[in-house]
Amino acid sequence: MIDIKTPRELDSMRAASRAVASTLVLLRSLVKPGVSTAELDRFAGKHLRELGAAPAFLGYRGYPATLCVSINEEIVHGIPSEKRIVREGDIVSLDLGAICEGFYGDAALTAAAGKISGAARRLMEVTELSLARALEQVKPGARLGDVSNAVERCAAANGMAVVREFTGHGIGRRLHEEPSIPNFGRAGTGPVLKAGMTLAIEPMLCLGRPEIVIKNDGWTAVAADGSLAAHYEHTVAVTENGFEILSAAV
Repeated sequence: MIDIKTPRELDSMRAASRAVASTLVLLRSLVKPGVSTAELDRFAGKHLRELGAAPAFLGYRGYPATLCVSINEEIVHGIPSEKRIVREGDIVSLDLGAICEGFYGDAALTAAAGKISGAARRLMEVTELSLARALEQVKPGARLGDVSNAVERCAAANGMAVVREFTGHGIGRRLHEEPSIPNFGRAGTGPVLKAGMTLAIEPMLCLGRPEIVIKNDGWTAVAADGSLAAHYEHTVAVTENGFEILSAAV
């Protein structure tokens, strides 16, 4: 069952999502050669708490950190470490969640460390564009497959692969709610979108093949062929006339 949020519940989700967005904007400026992923994680936890939000990922299913930091061929769920140092030319995906008044917000972006390759820049641009194309489909009466298909079509048109093992999701009182939102699918299929639904839409694209492997830490997902990956995400609400990005930076 897909939950419909009340106006008051949406206010709480806005607070959580904006705390995430504010933190991610600052984190992006901290992604520079020489910084450790543990430093980024500490900043994220401190800043969320200063904003009155609690980390959503810390302890979730045993995850040991506030922030997911995934570098280059790492797709999602990279665990921060003092030993993992960002280097010139890396692309760094930052995924963060927060809780306010019992409701969740979730967002992600990919940041460049110094000067990156043209291929890496293009991957970031197309992945972010695929999120924008997905959001264009969000409105009452649309089908969830329209959202998924928009990501897939954008990736394919630009010669990039969609990661299939991980999906977007509903969000609200829990970090992961119904429905699952694949980044591939057939338009005109799936649940009908209704005002008050809240969705975390998150394309993950690779420059190479879409197959993944999980590292020995049990969390970090990497492209099996070692190709670069990027990740963008917004928490959005379906409105009477379209959508609202709850995790938009303000």
